[in-house]
Amino acid sequence: MNEVAQIPAPELKAQELQRAFDVFNQVSLELTQAYEGLQGRVESLTAELAVANGELRRQYQEKEALSERLSLLLNALPAGVVVLDSVALVSEANPVARQMLGHAIVGSDWPTLARTTLVATDAPDEWLLGARRVAIAESPLDSAGGRLLLIHDITAAHELKAKLERNQRLAAMGEMAASLAHQLRTPLATALLYSANLAQPDLADAARTRFAGKATEQLKRLERLIQDVLLFARGESIGRDVIPAASLIADAAQMMEPLCLAKAVSFRVTSEVGNSIITGSRKALSGALLNLLENALQACEGRDECVAEVKLDARTSGRYLRISVRDTGGGIAPEAHERVFEPFFTTRGQGTGLGLAIALGVARAHGGSIEVNSVPGQGSEFVMLLPVGKVDQQNFEDSN
Repeated sequence: MNEVAQIPAPELKAQELQRAFDVFNQVSLELTQAYEGLQGRVESLTAELAVANGELRRQYQEKEALSERLSLLLNALPAGVVVLDSVALVSEANPVARQMLGHAIVGSDWPTLARTTLVATDAPDEWLLGARRVAIAESPLDSAGGRLLLIHDITAAHELKAKLERNQRLAAMGEMAASLAHQLRTPLATALLYSANLAQPDLADAARTRFAGKATEQLKRLERLIQDVLLFARGESIGRDVIPAASLIADAAQMMEPLCLAKAVSFRVTSEVGNSIITGSRKALSGALLNLLENALQACEGRDECVAEVKLDARTSGRYLRISVRDTGGGIAPEAHERVFEPFFTTRGQGTGLGLAIALGVARAHGGSIEVNSVPGQGSEFVMLLPVGKVDQQNFEDSN
């Protein structure tokens, strides 16, 4: 304290100023270094931002070019494209869709629009739109519930398909006319022979009854042959009947049980179709299924009763009803395997050769198919696939 007190006041102030000046210089140096570091960081960030902006600009230009190409492609598509939002309002439509459904469809309620402009046809997912026939495919668009509808004009294709099917039927009938004439001649000659015997005055009543029954049997055979030929020649409209799959299977089983019982052939039925429905002709489908079952029954004739069996199995598989008809007959020979669906092809003397051809035609008319699997000596399996819906789905579509 004495030494400090002895320092003159001016020198003391000079020392304090020097210390303050040194602190100031130190702080200034640190600020300068910090500024230089910050300036370098700013320059680095500016360079990085420029690179990022360039990349974003490049991506934007690419997406803009892609969007333009997609827009041009959408406008150039020959099919109609309709985009629906989560509440089934039309949010977008390409020019073809506007031409088909009207230029003011954007913002319209699709169920209402479909109900007023589309008319259901015999085929699933195909509709009449004025003078056009269109097929509509629907796909989910996003998780929010949007949908994308693709509308194809299939008018020309449908007309060509109908003409082709008719020409194929006529060609098949022309090629097999000689075979048909032979099949008609045989039961007709037999019926005439039995009828001639009925004219004998001294014929016993028992023989007269037997001859009358034989003649009637041959005439019925003729009638069925002619009905099959007419059905195959002209085809049959499948209609718009709503058919519960369970009912179709039950009816077929009811018709086959007494036939199998009379032939001493075991008949087993398995039906796991739930509430599935088929849209089409109940009469045509029943006839096609009965043809498959009768074919299986005839394949089992002459087999040992212990192994003679016909199985009818029906179950849903995805969007299809799978109906399997399996027999334990002699199977199909390899050389005949590819011809079983040909019109008039038969390996039985009493057959018309049209049953399987008609069944396949009915299945295809309903949007389905028939497949065959056979091992000689082990039997055969015919599988009919038909597109199905659900009862609640049918009710929803009917309400729209």
